[in-house]
Amino acid sequence: MSRRRVPVPARLVVSAIFREERHFEESLQRIVDAVGEIRPEGGRRPFAWTEYYEREMGSPLFRRFLTAATPVERDALPDIKVRFEKIERGLSEEGRRTVNLDPGLVTAENFVLATGKNYSHRIYLRDGVFADLTLLFRGGEYRALPWTYPDYASDEVRALLSDIRRAHLS
Repeated sequence: MSRRRVPVPARLVVSAIFREERHFEESLQRIVDAVGEIRPEGGRRPFAWTEYYEREMGSPLFRRFLTAATPVERDALPDIKVRFEKIERGLSEEGRRTVNLDPGLVTAENFVLATGKNYSHRIYLRDGVFADLTLLFRGGEYRALPWTYPDYASDEVRALLSDIRRAHLS
């Protein structure tokens, strides 16, 4: 018989996609208010993996990754997703987002994104939020799954998340 136990906390990772740096800067204090102290991870990178966000936000788009300084309980993910959606709405202009904030959790075993969209591999958590198992950690590295978004499957993002994982576990 298995014994239930609460897993160790995870490292919150935030992907921020934006067109104008000022919109990203405006989001930072709101993110801190929502989850506590944050740290930048890597630099600003062009985001050209999909045109999905361009319809709403324009182009060219950029991405920055952030991590929460303090680990979070894994069951906090739905609350964080809901808070970030409020931040996105608060920074919207004429009903269009100026920044897209996607929270995810780095753990020893995987990387999970929060999403409001259901699909066959996503598990419903609560409040309209699903967990998307995005990457598995196997053989010393994060590995993509058949449904992993191409940007998260890229060597660059997987290496960044591996660095975050290493720091989180040390």
